[in-house]
Amino acid sequence: MSAKFTEDMIKTHTILVPNMLPIHFKLIISIFEAEGYHMELLQNDSRSVVDEGLKNVHNDACYPALLVIGQFIDALKSGKYDPDKTALMITQTGGGCRASNYIHLLRKAVDKNFPQVPVVSLNFSGLEKDSAFRITAGMFLKMIYAIMYGDLLMTCYNKCRAYEIKKGLSEKVLEKWQKRIGNMFRKNSKFFLKLEKISTDILNDFGEIPLSSEKKIRVGIVGEIYVKYSPLANNHLEDFLISEGCEPVVPSLMEFVMYCAVGTFNDAKIYDNANMQSRIYKLGYELIYSMQKKLIKIMKKQGKFEAFHDFEHLRKLADKYINQGVVMGEGWLIPAEMAVLAQSGVENIICTQPFGCLPNHIVAKGMSRAIKQDNPNANIVAIDYDPGATRVNQENRIKLMLANARR
Repeated sequence: MSAKFTEDMIKTHTILVPNMLPIHFKLIISIFEAEGYHMELLQNDSRSVVDEGLKNVHNDACYPALLVIGQFIDALKSGKYDPDKTALMITQTGGGCRASNYIHLLRKAVDKNFPQVPVVSLNFSGLEKDSAFRITAGMFLKMIYAIMYGDLLMTCYNKCRAYEIKKGLSEKVLEKWQKRIGNMFRKNSKFFLKLEKISTDILNDFGEIPLSSEKKIRVGIVGEIYVKYSPLANNHLEDFLISEGCEPVVPSLMEFVMYCAVGTFNDAKIYDNANMQSRIYKLGYELIYSMQKKLIKIMKKQGKFEAFHDFEHLRKLADKYINQGVVMGEGWLIPAEMAVLAQSGVENIICTQPFGCLPNHIVAKGMSRAIKQDNPNANIVAIDYDPGATRVNQENRIKLMLANARR
């Protein structure tokens, strides 16, 4: 029987968090800290993480499960944490992807090595109801703002880091805003609600960084959510692209959040099964979409950074290539993101996939030809990530893509 996370543990335990989104997760952790939780974002990314994953996860499980579980077990074995006062947090989408079931693989690995360590789930699908780890409506609202600010910071940071004249200046501005926004959440300050004020200040701060006028190849990064965002999973892909003289362009996390919300009420429409949950998700989507439109307007007004893509435009693009009923994994979102990047001038696109992630191989590789037919200059390459794929081979394939782009 796996250990349960109880009310008492909120005060006594440190909850370890896998490092999927380094910028966003620091903001989200501060929201939980305001509620009395103590969390720590894991930074361990040595080969021992992969080795622990291989030891503790069946080889039918895909790469993200192996890495997340390996990172947890490696951290617990490091001696840095007291297993009697440590818990683990994993996200669950609640969809048909195998990721919804990784919590059971993690618990099996933890029970074998550290049976006293409880595992908690961060999800919005009503899973894991018997845990003391809960998300209130207020925390959910804060998370939406944290994701929007995280997306803005990620976009500005990637743009400035690729062109900055004084190296390291972009990182200083990023750290300043992560600290400032995190403190707002920790102190339960209502100032975080001032989207226009904070977003404009962020844009202006990054906008003051001196940038070179050099023309660089812009490279979009799409794919499975964990591999797309996690430096551990994609071998620090953004850093590699910058070292190769490119500008990485990463779609916002909010697009994935809205994709998940749309999937719920889309399914209700497709299968004629509208219920209270689908109506709530539709209302939630409308709220988030209105916030996204407001942020797009703020970015366009400031003018120094390319605004996010309107999500309804993504949905219309998806309809051109694939039905919105295709929602296994990242489903229709991947071809929609590839198409909108190609349309907006980011013609070089890397699709990051865990080897064996069947739905994403179908919707990514399967749709790339159709997208190329509509966008003849599109240069799309799919890169597989798994324990047996060497970093050298992955980077050589990307270098080949960049050589074609330069030509």
